[in-house]
Amino acid sequence: MQQSNAYYIMDRQEWKKLNKTQMISMTNEELESVRALNDKVSLKDVKEVYLPILSVLNIRYENYLKRQRAMRKLLNQSPQHETYVIGIAGSVAVGKSTLARVLQIILNEYYKALKIDLITTDGFLFPNEILKERHIMHRKGFPESYDMDRLINFMGQVKAGTPNIRVPKYSHEFYNIIPDEYQIVNQPDILIVEGINTLQLPSNEKIYASDFFDFNLYVDAKPEYIEKWYLDRFRLLVNTSFKNPDNYYTRFADVPLTEAIAYAQGIWQDVNEVNLVEYILPTRFRADLILHKTVDHYIDKILLRKH
Repeated sequence: MQQSNAYYIMDRQEWKKLNKTQMISMTNEELESVRALNDKVSLKDVKEVYLPILSVLNIRYENYLKRQRAMRKLLNQSPQHETYVIGIAGSVAVGKSTLARVLQIILNEYYKALKIDLITTDGFLFPNEILKERHIMHRKGFPESYDMDRLINFMGQVKAGTPNIRVPKYSHEFYNIIPDEYQIVNQPDILIVEGINTLQLPSNEKIYASDFFDFNLYVDAKPEYIEKWYLDRFRLLVNTSFKNPDNYYTRFADVPLTEAIAYAQGIWQDVNEVNLVEYILPTRFRADLILHKTVDHYIDKILLRKH
C-alpha cells in the first residue's frame, strides 16, 4: 500500500480485501436497471470495489452517530433526527450516477431499517429559459448555471431535519428542469447527493455545499478517457432519440453521424472539458475517497483519506 500525506493509495487487489460484509444479493438484472447509459459495471465490481466502500462508510457512519449523541449530551440538547450526507462528484460521463444508484441499493440492503434517499444536483440548474435570458446557455454546467443559494438552503434544511423538502426534477431526455415536478426528501437517515458540483461552488455567503456533507467521493479518470465515454454516450442517445419526438437528441437523428459527432466534440472541448479542468478537477483532493478509472470504466486504484 502506498501512502501520501493525505491518502492511503491502494490498488484494486488491496482494496477488495477491505470488504467485511457478505455479498449483497444483487442480481444482474437489478444492476443493469441502475447502470447509467454506456457505463460498465459488473457484480464483480460490486464485490471488489463497492462493498469495501460500504465497510468504510459503516465505520464513518457509526462514528458520526456516536459523535452527534455525545455532542448533544454535552450541550444538554434533546435528540433530533440526524441525516448523514454522502456526496459524489466528478466529470460528466465518468460514472457518478451508476456509483450513486448502486451505493443506494447496497446501503438499503445493509441498513434495512434506515431510509436511504438519492438526489442529483441537476435539479438545481437554472431552467433553460433563465440561462437563455442571462445569455449563459453555452455555460450550462458551469458554476454560474446553478442556483447555488437554493442548493445551500436545501442542504441546510436537510441537516436541520426539515420534513418534506421539495427538490426540482431535471430531465436529461428534455435537457431542462421539468416544470412543477419535484422529488420530496423527507428526513432520510442517509442522503446521497450526486453531481459535478458537490465539492465546489461557494454561494454568495462563501458556504460550500460540501460543508454540509459527511463523506465525499470523487470519480476520477483521464480527460481523454472521459471524452470517449461522453461521445459514446452521445451516439447511443442519438440512436434512441427517435422513440420520443420531444427528446433533445431527436434534432440529431437526421443529421449525418459524422456531423453530429463533430458537434458533440465541440461541446466537449468548449464546455465539458473546460468545466472539468477549471472547476471540477481542482476539487478532487477535497474528497474522502477517490475512485480512479482507466480504460472501459475499470477501477484500478482507490485513494482513501487518512483523517
